[in-house]
Amino acid sequence: MDEIDVTPANVAPVIEGVDEQPETAREVVFEIRDGAVRYGSNLAVADVNFDVGAREITAIIGPSGCGKSTFLRCLNRMNDFIPGAKVEGRITYHGENLYDPKVDAAEVRRRVGMVFQKPNPFPKSIFDNVAYGPRINRFKGDLHDLVEQALTRAALWDEVKDKLKKSAYALSGGQQQRLCIARTLAVQPDVVLMDEPCSALDPIATSRIEDLMVELKRDFTIVIVTHNMQQAARVSDMTAFFTTDVGEDASRVGRLVEFDRTHTIFTSPSDQRTEGYITGRFG
Repeated sequence: MDEIDVTPANVAPVIEGVDEQPETAREVVFEIRDGAVRYGSNLAVADVNFDVGAREITAIIGPSGCGKSTFLRCLNRMNDFIPGAKVEGRITYHGENLYDPKVDAAEVRRRVGMVFQKPNPFPKSIFDNVAYGPRINRFKGDLHDLVEQALTRAALWDEVKDKLKKSAYALSGGQQQRLCIARTLAVQPDVVLMDEPCSALDPIATSRIEDLMVELKRDFTIVIVTHNMQQAARVSDMTAFFTTDVGEDASRVGRLVEFDRTHTIFTSPSDQRTEGYITGRFG
């Protein structure tokens, strides 16, 4: 993959009470135009158009089956692993076509890390879980220092610093999820995708992850899929609402309905379908 300049731009501060931020103030990480996904001849997601800004948390919400996770996987080319899956439209990453044949998909996945719905630590020690990616990438620096930095960023270092050689399976569910976040951060990504990262966690662990996301957005761009609308309202800067269209042949296609600042989506959405979902009238 050709070298991409990901140096942060000068971003104007957000002034409380101002609804509109000048478009020039946002550094665009992903630009999605007419995004769509097909599985074979079946259209699964269509009509996705929005931008993801640097060092923002973008939430993707919507009812089950509307293509949220399918679309999320487009951003790091995870759909490449699904037989018959085809991504259409144009998705750029820092201005470069993410699906250009010259682009190295493995490098995309290093720069755009992913945290999954259920914690999935490797059957290794805590240290080896975090060190796994850097070792694969032939990291030549101080590995112990890198592991400590990743665990610290994931708000886990103080809890595990004296048991790094113990199995990751000995950790609680919330700790395991933070370990998976640390494992993602250890390869020094630019973007972190999170697919329902708190759905298997209790409220206390969920709160820890939410606080962590807010801290991480100082240095990383985060895109999160969540069914929890309160979570989206608490942590995200921008929100994309997807819904499902059902055709006469009972086919289901996920579509982007609305994308805006999270405050606007939750207080004055422009589409009645968004309002209906937010207020619980459907979905």
